[in-house]
Amino acid sequence: MTRAGPDLDMNGKLAALLRDFAAIQRSKQKMWGYKRAASAIMALEEPIESFLQPDGTLRKIPNIGPSSSRVIQEVLQTGSSPTIERALAGSGQTGDVERRGDPAGHFLSRAQVLAALRNAKLTGPRLEDYHGDLQMHSTWSDGSQTLEEIIEAGIARGYSFSAVTDHSYGLPVAGGVSMAELTRQHEGIDRLNETHRGTFRLIKGIEANIRKDGSVDMEPGELGRLELVVAAPHSALRIAGDQTARMVAAVTTRGVHILGHPRGRKYGSRPGVAADWEQVFKAARRANVAIEIDGDPSRQDIDYDLARRAVQAGCLFALDSDAHSTGELRYAETAIAHARLAGVPTERIVNCWPLDRLLAWLASRSG
Repeated sequence: MTRAGPDLDMNGKLAALLRDFAAIQRSKQKMWGYKRAASAIMALEEPIESFLQPDGTLRKIPNIGPSSSRVIQEVLQTGSSPTIERALAGSGQTGDVERRGDPAGHFLSRAQVLAALRNAKLTGPRLEDYHGDLQMHSTWSDGSQTLEEIIEAGIARGYSFSAVTDHSYGLPVAGGVSMAELTRQHEGIDRLNETHRGTFRLIKGIEANIRKDGSVDMEPGELGRLELVVAAPHSALRIAGDQTARMVAAVTTRGVHILGHPRGRKYGSRPGVAADWEQVFKAARRANVAIEIDGDPSRQDIDYDLARRAVQAGCLFALDSDAHSTGELRYAETAIAHARLAGVPTERIVNCWPLDRLLAWLASRSG
């Protein structure tokens, strides 16, 4: 098994510097400008070095203005940015920036994702091994894609199945679906599955919220109506204390299949849940619950470093896009890249199983 960390990601380094620069701006316009530039760099499919021209200037990059371009040129030419260093020193906020830590935090840029997918030295899942996405949201909650569009987009990507996992009713801020709405959604899924029989299977799922005490926001009988339950934390994500008991309680809840975006972290914003992850992973392994690698670029949760520890614990994995539109289905590639960097065995990834094996596993964990 090949395990590796990514090579130095200059895209990620520059994006982190620009986010630091944004944090000390007094002007909201400038703050958002530097944040927008950081996001643009993270989304580039090429290494930022390839944009530097022989005369030292940069090729035009969308959403990156002259000030951000100057910082990029400084870093590419000298390895650091005097512009940012002077601004930090004069702001009196150096300590605040240092306390916030590295906003990159094992986040992969899009260029690094593509490099990991191409790297023949890495083991783990390939794109062609991936049969379906098990976390996404539709117009029934906070997504913009209809059930029909989810199926069409899945077929276009070569999938044989996907799960729709709209938010549960306990998360109204995300348009959580009521049980009555879920009944109507399931009726629609049944009709669509009949139409696409033998070609594609849409799995009836939900993303349930993990409460602070580790319980999920649905009753046991309600969980039993779902084929797939992703339990994920959406609150109490900035608590400094240990939350091991909360996460262990979630993975040992009957009817839960996947621990979704376990840390609840966000790029440049919050590090998420602190826990003894070895204990959580061991509990998940005993319960036969999969640990998710959420490929949303702003989440990337868990990352390749933590995923290695889950591999050592013997866990199953789910690699998902957390897509809210069909254009975001490619986020699954980010999850696959993390799995490759972690050396996750393909046979332990539920998205890579044949449909009959996946359905049997889901049935074994149902409430």
